[in-house]
Amino acid sequence: MKKSNTLLIATMVAALAAFSHSPVVAQQKSDKQEPNWLQNLTSRITLNGYAQAGWSNINPKKPADETNMYNLKRTLLWAKARITDRWSFLFMHDFSSVVQEFYTDYRITRDKSLTVRLGQFKHSYTMENPMSPTQLELIDVYSQAVLYLAGEGPDPLNGVNYGRDQGLMVFGDLLNDRLHYELALMSGQGINCDDKNNQKDFLCKLEVRPFDGLRIVGSGYLGTGNAVGTAAWNPTIQKGDNYKRNRYSVGAEYKTQAYSEGLYKEARPASIRAEWLGGKDGDVGSRGGYVTTCIPVYDALDIVASGETFDRNTKADGWDQTNLTVGLQYWFYKKCRLQVQYTRCLCGENISNKDYNWLQAQVQVAF
Repeated sequence: MKKSNTLLIATMVAALAAFSHSPVVAQQKSDKQEPNWLQNLTSRITLNGYAQAGWSNINPKKPADETNMYNLKRTLLWAKARITDRWSFLFMHDFSSVVQEFYTDYRITRDKSLTVRLGQFKHSYTMENPMSPTQLELIDVYSQAVLYLAGEGPDPLNGVNYGRDQGLMVFGDLLNDRLHYELALMSGQGINCDDKNNQKDFLCKLEVRPFDGLRIVGSGYLGTGNAVGTAAWNPTIQKGDNYKRNRYSVGAEYKTQAYSEGLYKEARPASIRAEWLGGKDGDVGSRGGYVTTCIPVYDALDIVASGETFDRNTKADGWDQTNLTVGLQYWFYKKCRLQVQYTRCLCGENISNKDYNWLQAQVQVAF
């Protein structure tokens, strides 16, 4: 049995065993009346989900290379079970893709200073990676640098892992929530598969919140990858090779107010987020960054703008790309929105599409 399946079964069995022996269930069994198991179960489990679908048109200089298509990007559903006040379990599946997450959390301390997480989950590297696509401003969700360096998008060396991995993490909030930390020991191979080497990857994140609305974040990643394929910009690494995979990031975000899930028109903050990222795969370095802002203008309408750049190989010319995006989004219900965006993509000579225009529209429905 694969390691991912064994981990999934073990965490589910532990969750169910703890639930069946919880004080609430024990008290119900001791009562003379029939236990209301359905009410107890539903009070402990919450369901959430969302879907994102839309249309995309890429218009390069050559008409023959134009693409015009509808797409269903994500259809996620997840369940979170509250076993005790300190212990919980989560399972997430993307019906347009694969199982995304399964993990259990246990809060060791009475406050929020120390919690342990075991399973498959979004890792700590970068500011954007842990954020849900329902919160991010761009239709394409993450910047190029985050897509590649955090494993969110296509990476020929490490595959597509949606920014997730299997492992163990400790995290918490200190100093009246002014300081947040995350330390993790991860497989490094990605989701739903066995590790292909004996090395484990170390991740850390430190987030400082000097005052409400501002957070300053630094994160790092030290690891050893096992290549599942080859990359044109990194020809020295072949399929099956172990290679050093190190990353760093530093950034900041400011929001004018805290976001409230119970409201949508009245509680949308203006925000700006910027981050610089870099890393090495073997001997090849990559680096890039982004600045993204979202400004409410009228009723439930926002203006979105972003500038981002990424260079896949800092030692060779022609592997860089810069994207400039502007768009609108309209919130028609809680966590539900319509988005329209235009992106001008300026590509290095080795990027296949060259310079092109990119027009996108998307609808998001979430609960």
